Amino acid sequence: MSAIDHPLIDRFLEALWLEKGLSVHTRAAYRSDLALFNGWLQERGVELATAERAVILDHLAWRVNEGYKARSTARMISGLRGFYRFLLREGVIAVDPTLQVDLPQLGRPLPKSLSEADVDALLAAPDTDDPLGMRDRAMLEVLYACGLRVSELTGLTLEQVNLRQGVLRVFGKGSKERLVPLGEEAIEWLERYQREARALLLAGRPSDVLFPSLRGEQMTRQTFWHRIKLHARVAGIASSLSPHTLRHAFATHLLNHGADLRVVQLLLGHSDLSTTQIYTHVARARLQALHSQHHPRG
Repeated sequence: MSAIDHPLIDRFLEALWLEKGLSVHTRAAYRSDLALFNGWLQERGVELATAERAVILDHLAWRVNEGYKARSTARMISGLRGFYRFLLREGVIAVDPTLQVDLPQLGRPLPKSLSEADVDALLAAPDTDDPLGMRDRAMLEVLYACGLRVSELTGLTLEQVNLRQGVLRVFGKGSKERLVPLGEEAIEWLERYQREARALLLAGRPSDVLFPSLRGEQMTRQTFWHRIKLHARVAGIASSLSPHTLRHAFATHLLNHGADLRVVQLLLGHSDLSTTQIYTHVARARLQALHSQHHPRG
């Protein structure tokens, strides 16, 4: 029997497809990991169904020595856990050998951000003599001033904006409501946009959408993302952007200028402070770079 064509692996993958509808790609990844593990076991005379925790730990040590990345090993352990839980449920084994096998620590990827100079260039890129450009400028100003998610921005309605108080009423994930200050620049561009461009975009059509498309409807996230990429090219920004880039820049620049982490958490609408803490790494890296660049002994 080959390491790849093992009946227990086949049964497990078939169950994954029937119960969870996992994609062909995901099932192929599970098969590859399980086949590699099974082949390693066969070389040591161990059967897949009888492997114990100590053997699995030996395999993990082998992967470290072979130079496998932590993320790849974490995926492999996840597959092993599912496999042995399946065998336990099917009565093939009496004890799950992966119960006390921990996943390797994975470093969280740092979000891509923009420098303050890049943000200034991006905000200045739209042609504000054109109604679409005026709308885009106002959207970018609000996005950067408030740290909104793109879906929160495109979903804004007129009643969510209070220019007199200078705040937005935002509905985030789980319809959680938060008040976010706009700042003077964003207020000024919103006032100009509503005075000079919004009615032209609507062309007499009734709508409560703050930033309508040319059809007078709520803009899709994909459309706005396409507009951002156009303006980034005009601004000469070479680094790749993501739909969250300005949200990341908002958080990073606030922290760089001394904002409290819990305040940033509230402004971003994060329910858990640990989600916000990733930005401290971005800010720290920026501060270290500035120190190295400008300090005489950096």
